[in-house]
Amino acid sequence: MRKIITTTFLTLDGVMQAPGGSEEDTSNGFAYGGWQMGFDWGNEGNTIMNKFMTTPFELLLGRRTYDIFAAYWPHHKEEPHIGKPFNSSKKYVVSHKPFKLTWNNSELVSGDVVKELKRLKNVDAPDLWVWGSGNLIQTLLKNNLIDQMHIWTFPVTIGSGKRLFAEGTTPQRFNVVSSKVTSSGVIIATYELFEKLKVDQLRV
Repeated sequence: MRKIITTTFLTLDGVMQAPGGSEEDTSNGFAYGGWQMGFDWGNEGNTIMNKFMTTPFELLLGRRTYDIFAAYWPHHKEEPHIGKPFNSSKKYVVSHKPFKLTWNNSELVSGDVVKELKRLKNVDAPDLWVWGSGNLIQTLLKNNLIDQMHIWTFPVTIGSGKRLFAEGTTPQRFNVVSSKVTSSGVIIATYELFEKLKVDQLRV
């Protein structure tokens, strides 16, 4: 069985919405798009990202993230670090409504989404990598389908926006597989589920 692995850029107060640009996701009046752009990852971050991109993977994306990527990366096919691996990979797109898939090698995941995601996990193929895709991540968390989470925490707070661990998140304990702090203060950590927690385990 292959893994589902998420990579999320996060503020200190847990917001994952629109790190890459002002128009990336303005839903609910979000005004802080592009909050991640002022940070230099440094050699540490670049080394980790390069390792991500040279590991065989297939993409598993929510509709909004797919649209953002599909509008940009097909026009940057020769960009060596992200463009080439993203364009050559298989793309699975989770959406409750059918739509035209414009990016090469893309396949729609619809209908009984959880059932389809479980089926995809059982396919003998490279791991499924999730980038962004906040709504999809909530579905994956609720159904215990995430095997590993790479979380890049940036030293900034913005106070509002879509959060990675939203209201109703299942109480769980995670193992820290690895962690690194870059020269700009970005914490890059990898987590795996250790156990689900019961109410009495959360009491002091």
